[in-house]
Amino acid sequence: MTDLGESPARRSPTAVDAAALLALADGYHARRVRPWSSRVVAGHLVKPYAIEAPGRGVTDEDLETALRLAADHLSSACLRGSLGLAVLLVHAGGDGDYVLVHTWIEGYMSDLAVFVGPAGDAAGLRPGRSGLAPCVWEAAVLAHERDALGRHVLDGQGALDDRLAAWRGDVLEGEVR
Repeated sequence: MTDLGESPARRSPTAVDAAALLALADGYHARRVRPWSSRVVAGHLVKPYAIEAPGRGVTDEDLETALRLAADHLSSACLRGSLGLAVLLVHAGGDGDYVLVHTWIEGYMSDLAVFVGPAGDAAGLRPGRSGLAPCVWEAAVLAHERDALGRHVLDGQGALDDRLAAWRGDVLEGEVR
């Protein structure tokens, strides 16, 4: 028996799905990221971003839909320990549309809501399934935002308004992989 109680004869040497990983690698590509100006949504300072798969775009209408979803989600964020800072990702993906609302909360943690829908159908966006997490491109933007929060707000010096202004101005733009 292995440490996990599996019979060695029934288990492959690794859990790596080589065919699936190679298929992902074959289709991997850069996606365009562009920021919009920060704004106040449901009492939160929000930094919105567009993420665009090749041949797809995020429109101002898409942003407005995402801001409405974010407002609904953020309206109860204080109950989840929100500190009032959030990042909004509007992702026109290759297989559908996604909206992520990422909020910094107490205890150096974060809260994440993911909405999913068919490509080009903003009215079809619905909460994602339990356990759904950011894709590789969304995670790249959130990694930048994690670093910006640490650099400007947590490690920052001076008045909080100055730290927040620096955080708002530190945006990711261009291609991510």
